[in-house]
Amino acid sequence: MQVLVVGGGGREHALAWGLSKSPEVKQIWTTSDNAGINRLARYVGGAEKSIESLARWAQEQRIDLTVVGPEAPLSEGIVDAFRSRGLTIMGPTQQAAELESSKVFAKETMVRAGIPTARFVVCDTSTQAKQAVRQLGAPVVIKADGLAAGKGVSICHTVTEADACIVAMMEERLHGEAGSRVVVEEYLTGEEVSVLAFVAGEEVILMPPCQDHKTVWEDDRGPNTGGMGAYTPVPAVHEALLEDIRQRILLPIVRTMANMGRPYSGVLYAGLMLTDRGPHVLEFNCRFGDPETQVIIPRLESSLAEVLWAVATDRLSETKVRWNGHAAVCVVLASKGYPGSYRVGLPISGLEKAAAYPCVQIFHAGTRREGDTVVTAGGRVLGVTAWADDIKQAVDTAYAAANAIEFPGKHCRRDIARKALIRQ
Repeated sequence: MQVLVVGGGGREHALAWGLSKSPEVKQIWTTSDNAGINRLARYVGGAEKSIESLARWAQEQRIDLTVVGPEAPLSEGIVDAFRSRGLTIMGPTQQAAELESSKVFAKETMVRAGIPTARFVVCDTSTQAKQAVRQLGAPVVIKADGLAAGKGVSICHTVTEADACIVAMMEERLHGEAGSRVVVEEYLTGEEVSVLAFVAGEEVILMPPCQDHKTVWEDDRGPNTGGMGAYTPVPAVHEALLEDIRQRILLPIVRTMANMGRPYSGVLYAGLMLTDRGPHVLEFNCRFGDPETQVIIPRLESSLAEVLWAVATDRLSETKVRWNGHAAVCVVLASKGYPGSYRVGLPISGLEKAAAYPCVQIFHAGTRREGDTVVTAGGRVLGVTAWADDIKQAVDTAYAAANAIEFPGKHCRRDIARKALIRQ
């Protein structure tokens, strides 16, 4: 089997790593020059310049399976383009992917499906948004309607802070056209978790629940990022709660999408808040999470290629998905200044020393190779993942390996999985 992985971050490195362990896979291709992925896969070169050119290349190369990592190609219709050429690709269609690409569509569909979520107001002007803030009362959450690379959500603790956020999004276009329309949303309290599932037809198979760390600083302070670390399992999420999430949230949204003529296939990611009224949906994503994938894939015992092929060909009901009992922790090493401006091209050392730790895998997020040197090429540079029999062992090993890696301005949160450790 020849497999193409679209995307070039830590999530895609984790997917390529998992696929490299699948006996069915003979060759992996990548659309990225990521220094880690390129040790496992061949770079497609200029074929990734557009979706159509990539689809044409995949057809000529006789790619058996394409796996899409990022949300942008899904929202742009990559699945539709590949399927129109008879190619097998894992992911939702452009219409189904609107569940992530439009916060407004997602919220309205949740209401239609009877899924618990925060109260909200859709706003097309900054005046409407400011009125909604006063209607809901601070603290409040402001969400850009469109895709903003994980940075389009702001928690505002005061009305003044919310007004400034609205001006930045809607008037100053902080996130471009993504923020031309916003959702002003009730602030929910509780513990946040990520529950991902493989979906094909009405078959919904859950992955191990994870907890992401979205803000840049410890104790959930600072601006939101793409994710500064993750861990699994989550002590707050027991088996009965997981089944409740499947029955009351994931199955209803899948069935509602099908009834709307937008049948869902691929990976469905529910970002949830565990409130005192039960789990409420914060957002849906239409792909593997990042960095969640970097702790989920090391727990998969089944062949990743077999599972993804089953999803893409609507044979998931015939496939047994098996997970090991390990705990896994990922610590993200980021560039100084992230999620704002940062330097690139800085040399990275200690990668071999870090990788020598047992049960550790270094996933490259923003790196490239310059000669014999691996250098930084993004805000999130590396994800250091460790797995062990329990969370504490995994945390200790992940930080020991992370400490072995150096590059100028290296930054990481020092409280990854602290909530789990407190519960132990």
